[in-house]
Amino acid sequence: MQTNIEKTLSPGLYLVPTPIGNMEDMTLRALHTLQGCDAVYCEDTRRTGALLHALSIKKPLISCHEHNELSRGQEVLARIQSGEAVAYASDAGMPGISDPGGRLVQLCIEAALPVCVLPGPSASLTALVLSGLPSEDACFAGFLPRTGKARRERVTKLGAHHGTVILYESPLRLAATCAELAGLWGDRPAALCRELTKVYEECVRGTLQSLAERYAEAPPKGECVLLVGGKTQDAGVDAVALLRTLLQEGVSAKDAARQAAALTDMPRNEAYKLAMEMSKQA
Repeated sequence: MQTNIEKTLSPGLYLVPTPIGNMEDMTLRALHTLQGCDAVYCEDTRRTGALLHALSIKKPLISCHEHNELSRGQEVLARIQSGEAVAYASDAGMPGISDPGGRLVQLCIEAALPVCVLPGPSASLTALVLSGLPSEDACFAGFLPRTGKARRERVTKLGAHHGTVILYESPLRLAATCAELAGLWGDRPAALCRELTKVYEECVRGTLQSLAERYAEAPPKGECVLLVGGKTQDAGVDAVALLRTLLQEGVSAKDAARQAAALTDMPRNEAYKLAMEMSKQA
């Protein structure tokens, strides 16, 4: 096993995962890649600078975040084409997973330039295993859209998934999200994992409703991963009540019927007929 890098890395883009909390999760390969690269592009120069300082590594740091990733990408391509090895690190965890980095990979692929992704810390996978929920067919969804039609459609699609759903959520919105999902999906098994790999790491297992009640008055602290069990044959969702709720929120009869059919056993044509009747009675 190679444990040191004495020669310069080959030209290319190197995605370097960084610890999500515990510095001891920094791998030898990540350490050596940061030592051997020509420059480090990163989501936040302050956080990555602190990391490199702790590792006694001095490298040029260039900011590359969601707002300038495409323009910075052209710089990265030019550096690689000139023979440099460029590392990219997001704030914590795996670049490209709810973090910048994915566009850089796409640009390099389009330009036929080498890309190397180092394995390492990931909050989503750590939380999935810790939750105890089934890992088969798990679906990583990241952050939900905040409001509106985009959120409703995303929630509907995820609610029909039969595997565990992995979500990132703000501590301040966690209780409301759990209550919302319980109303739409039924009171499914769920787990909240927070502050993973840190001193106050915690995993609270229960159901969507129990988590909503637990954190309604006292939001959790730290970074949160919410995991929800997949749809089962008996989803436990009242199709009529769901239709009524959606219509009251201003959703059209057509969209309400589509969402209710996806989340319950009610056929779509039957759901649409019922939704139309409810609309006329309103």
